Amino acid sequence: MAENTGSAAASQTSAFKLTMQLAKNDFKTKYAGSYLGIIWAFIQPVVTILVYWFVFSTVRSGSERQVPFVLWLIAGLIPWFFFSDSMNTGANALVDYSYLVKKVVFRIEILPGVKIVSALFVHLFFIAVLIFLYAVMGYFPGLSVLQVFYYTFCVFVLVMCCSRLTCAVVVFFRDLTQIISICLQVGIWLTPIMWNFEDLHVGGTLRAIFTLNPMYYVVEGYRDAMITGVWFWEKPGLTIYYWSLCLVVGLLARSVFSKLRVHFADVL
Repeated sequence: MAENTGSAAASQTSAFKLTMQLAKNDFKTKYAGSYLGIIWAFIQPVVTILVYWFVFSTVRSGSERQVPFVLWLIAGLIPWFFFSDSMNTGANALVDYSYLVKKVVFRIEILPGVKIVSALFVHLFFIAVLIFLYAVMGYFPGLSVLQVFYYTFCVFVLVMCCSRLTCAVVVFFRDLTQIISICLQVGIWLTPIMWNFEDLHVGGTLRAIFTLNPMYYVVEGYRDAMITGVWFWEKPGLTIYYWSLCLVVGLLARSVFSKLRVHFADVL
């Protein structure tokens, strides 16, 4: 019994080390050959933030907020960037690493995690930038800032579950990557990132429908951590709903992945 436990622990450690190594390589090779290299991983999010900041703070006005609009905006955009990047790259994990999938002895279930950890490197950098900007502008939130890492873990679990499901299906149905891309383009506007319910005077049933979006929980969580100081356990209903959804998607992903994995090598 002890030997089996030790073997399982060693296997998990080995899988973790392999995931981290592959993630580092994935992050480096993604921008290989370009003059600016990995700097491109940070340029696109920064440009996107500047564009949205200009459009939504200069062209239009919204309801009053507790912090300058740019701080409120980036607190919602940063988790979305991580979610969007992970969903796009995670869906193609098996296709991108087809040479590993075809190996007889390889734990292919870690491949979605490789893509997500690669995206996590950029996300952690932007978390540091987020905290720095709040501190420099005199809005450091205090102890509640620690919740940012809880909500990062929330996104990580969600995209792990979703990516394991989508990457298995993409092997047989490549069009799913385009569908995911379109859903993300629409999803950013259905999530209260550039707007809030007060701006649009949304309430009642429609507001309840919007809150079913799991990224609503995360985006509002980042803002709670950075602005309002509300802790996640003060929202028990949303917290239970979020983790229940992750559990359902995770179980579905595990079932689909297990049933399809025997055909991956043949199709790829």
